[in-house]
Amino acid sequence: MRNLLLSGGPGHDFDLTSAALAKILASPDIATEIVTDPAHFFDLLRLGTNGQIEPWDLLTVNALRWQMGQDRYAEQRTEWEYAIQENDLGLITEFVNSGGGLLALHTAVICFDAHPLWQQLTGASWNFSTSSHPPVGEFEVSVTQDGLKHPLTAATENFSIADELYGFLDQVPGLAPLLTARYLDRDQPLLWARSLGKGRVVTDLLGHSVESLSNATHQGILVRAAHWAAGESEPLQSHSVGST
Repeated sequence: MRNLLLSGGPGHDFDLTSAALAKILASPDIATEIVTDPAHFFDLLRLGTNGQIEPWDLLTVNALRWQMGQDRYAEQRTEWEYAIQENDLGLITEFVNSGGGLLALHTAVICFDAHPLWQQLTGASWNFSTSSHPPVGEFEVSVTQDGLKHPLTAATENFSIADELYGFLDQVPGLAPLLTARYLDRDQPLLWARSLGKGRVVTDLLGHSVESLSNATHQGILVRAAHWAAGESEPLQSHSVGST
């Protein structure tokens, strides 16, 4: 399975987390190519879609790239500012609708300035007016009733993890979380999986650091998520992945 991973951005150790994620997914035979330039990412996606290189099975976004219009990011804009092109988002949308998989990790919901196409793909987006998170710390993750029935989380028990807990995102209607955590007296969605067209998308708000990716329960979910998103239809003996 071929996985194209977009990495990079401010405020997070993306080099370390992307390398850790690629290693986690490598065990079940997923070959990951990591790129840090969004333009190069979309060029490679376009080449795979056009048949000029071997096609991709999965796209992963573990990055933080947006226009950085907020005043507090002014000093970082020169290095990290990025404005997504409509045709590039259309390319991802077509990739998924045609049967490709998308895995959106942690800061992916902040990427691309909450563009409607991106929000429809990921299922939620960060709102700089209302979204927030507490300091990184340990918290309890709960499996929802939907999570108990989904192959990503059906065999998962509630677990504790050290991470950055995102809350109060703008969500698409009908979002059904598989995992939640409590923040400011509300259960915040942490993980969900959706079918779009012929493809599948998994959004995982965990993954702030290598410590999060070192959590054994989280690792198992990520492996199952990658295979499920990429269209694995039969259970994997070693990873208990199946179809809905």
